[in-house]
Amino acid sequence: MVHEIAADLVVLLHFAFILFVVLGGFFALKWRWLAWLHVPAVIWGALIEFSGGICPLTPLENLLRQAGGEQGYSGDFIARYLLPLIYPADLTREVQLVLGLGVVILNTLVYAIWFALRKIKGG
Repeated sequence: MVHEIAADLVVLLHFAFILFVVLGGFFALKWRWLAWLHVPAVIWGALIEFSGGICPLTPLENLLRQAGGEQGYSGDFIARYLLPLIYPADLTREVQLVLGLGVVILNTLVYAIWFALRKIKGG
C-alpha cells in the first residue's frame, strides 16, 4: 500500500512539473524570481522531448509500482497519462517533437513579454 501511494505521489509530482514547465512563465510575469526556477525546468522539459528521453520520475514510478506488486509500464509519462486524454494514438516521435517545440515557443513568447514589461517598468 505504501508503494502504491508513493507511486501516485510521483505521478502527481510529475504532472505538477509538466504544468510548471508549460505554464510557469505566466507566473514568472507576476513573481520575477520564479524565472530562475522555471527557465531550467523548461530547458529540461524541452531536452527530454527533443532527445526522445524519459524523465527519471517515470522509472521511479514504475519501480514503486512493481515494489507494491503492480505492473509497471513501458514508455514515458506523457504517453501513459497525458496523451490518452488529448490524443487517441500513442506517443510518436513526431508528437514528442511538437510538444517540445510548443513548450519552447510558448515560453519564448511569455519571456519576451516578461522582458518587455521589465524594460517598460525600468527594472
